[in-house]
Amino acid sequence: MFILDTNTNTESWALYRYLCRNIVGTDNHIKTTRLLNTVRDDVMSNKRLVTITGGSCGEGLEMRGSDLDMIYVIKSMEVYEDEKSHGQFNKNVTYYKMETDDVKPSFTYLLYEQNFTNTSLGDCHKLKLDNGKYYLSSKLFQERLLGNSGNGIIHGPCLSDEAEFLDQCFCLHCKTWISQATHWILRSDNSWPSYNVKQRIIKNGVLLVPKRTKGSVNKNLEWQVSFSLSEKMLVMTFTHAQLLCYAILKILLKDVIDTNGEWQGLISSYFVKTIVFWISEEFPQSVWKPENLIDCFMRCFNRLIYCVEYSACLNYFIPEYNMFEYRIEGCKRKELLIRLYSLRTYGWRCILFSDQISNWYLSMWMDHLEPYTLHTIEVAQTLNSKILMVSNQLNVVNFKRGNYVNKIGIRQIVSYNQSSLKYLYIHYMSLWCARNAQTIPLTSPRSSNKRQYNKYNSCCRTLLHTIYHDAVSGWLMLASFFYKTKQYSKALYIIVYSLSKCTHEKLNRFMDMSDLHYQLIKLKSIQKKSLVRLWKIMLVDFMNFGKNSWLIPNELQMELENRESCIPSIVYAYFLQFLCYYHLNNVRQCQKCLHTLQRVIAEHYLMEKDTSLQSGAYNILGIALHLSGDREAASLAFMQSVEIYPHHRYNSSIERISLMS
Repeated sequence: MFILDTNTNTESWALYRYLCRNIVGTDNHIKTTRLLNTVRDDVMSNKRLVTITGGSCGEGLEMRGSDLDMIYVIKSMEVYEDEKSHGQFNKNVTYYKMETDDVKPSFTYLLYEQNFTNTSLGDCHKLKLDNGKYYLSSKLFQERLLGNSGNGIIHGPCLSDEAEFLDQCFCLHCKTWISQATHWILRSDNSWPSYNVKQRIIKNGVLLVPKRTKGSVNKNLEWQVSFSLSEKMLVMTFTHAQLLCYAILKILLKDVIDTNGEWQGLISSYFVKTIVFWISEEFPQSVWKPENLIDCFMRCFNRLIYCVEYSACLNYFIPEYNMFEYRIEGCKRKELLIRLYSLRTYGWRCILFSDQISNWYLSMWMDHLEPYTLHTIEVAQTLNSKILMVSNQLNVVNFKRGNYVNKIGIRQIVSYNQSSLKYLYIHYMSLWCARNAQTIPLTSPRSSNKRQYNKYNSCCRTLLHTIYHDAVSGWLMLASFFYKTKQYSKALYIIVYSLSKCTHEKLNRFMDMSDLHYQLIKLKSIQKKSLVRLWKIMLVDFMNFGKNSWLIPNELQMELENRESCIPSIVYAYFLQFLCYYHLNNVRQCQKCLHTLQRVIAEHYLMEKDTSLQSGAYNILGIALHLSGDREAASLAFMQSVEIYPHHRYNSSIERISLMS
């Protein structure tokens, strides 16, 4: 029985409003984020990989310290448990059979099946011979992927970047529900999850990720069953109060529990999510309301303490798998319990030790938020989303997609009657075209005139589709094309048009919105527009040049050595304008562009509050000054760039200073 404390109703409502406004976002914001993820994943998927945004971001949550988890399901390899339930086998797919006899629950070996594939054993060099049978080695699988990526580290089942912000998990798919998790189908008699949700989860099957257990004899051959897709679907069914309860637990874990001590890192947010699943199954959905938020949180927190006390956190789908085994034990467990008991003496107010929630009481006197205020909050939260910014670059995995993405996008744009979905696909197709156009070689000594002409037209056509994801950057990419083909007058015409859009009411990422912006967003005509339509009109996004881009000016080629280059659009516009006049030998206009560029950078006008982008702006200024012959001023600009962002690998100003000396 769920006993409610009616004395905390007022505090629960205040906490609910505070989280919506300042940390998690409104229900509508969460839905928008999820829809953005879904469409982006669809556009990014190709004939070789299915792309899925995982982790908290995939669930619609972005909180302080959140990273970006991307899941890539390899289509050319497939897993099955029982050949009778599998159905027809595809000759173009390599199949592996699950063997679970000698492994712990939730883990398996993957036996190479020669009977159902035309792939020769010699081609599958990730396989390892063991007792006369061939098994897919999870260790070699990861090492090969790491070698292909060229950088990063192995972090659990994922490949992570140096900053550990981006986790990429390459995995295999078993299209049928596995026998180890059969009990879950019939376990719950309550309303959550519903029958229909369960059926959709079962239909999606499970994933297999390269993760091993401690102490296993053949751990390098082990794979773990992952229910990432199932868990994502379950979180999608949460009420907003349920999601906020999950968010509070994550905040408590990261900001209060996991700060220091021997217990640091013992409890992950995955364990917290598992506890919320168990609690959700035990009680009806009607309990998860804003006025019950604190009671729901305390029930989950007490369950967490219980799990640590008994060193048992059972996997939600396979309860035989105790995720705390060999993890929460000994002295570390005792110290962790002391910490948890201490926090429990404060009751629900233990969450106030987090600086994110410490001033929540201001919401006690907050009235119901007006629709325009909610819309403003949603706009601001999306603008400040680092995860959306990174994921929107659509190049997390460097696989050639050819025309496949283009076909998906066009098909979806044509087929959907709902205008909001059409605009989403147009938005992401525009982003993809901006990346794809940069891969088309504009010059080649071996190409015939006809072939060169076709490439020119192909690039130009692609660039005309890049103007739909924001107000300026797509036009400037087209201007770059004309600059690279030495059509300076055309480039200048487009630059002037682009700069005419860079007005005070425009938005850019990580900005502090002014009264002008708030008044503008209040307008009903603006509120009626979806976020992606708003970006098309009002967002001045930064320029993003991929590695070996054919569209970046030759003067900036150093910026692309082993990395991408991001430049504030307004800075790039004036720099490109300067370059055009420089090649036209128009000294007066060159000086005018330089002065304006200096003023824009000094005033941070329409520039993102990001150290790498601000550093890049001074680097651009230094290059322009150096071309104009002012070596001293150029050196000062480069030094300013280094002072803001002193990273040798990602800031070419360091190398430019050494070349000048």
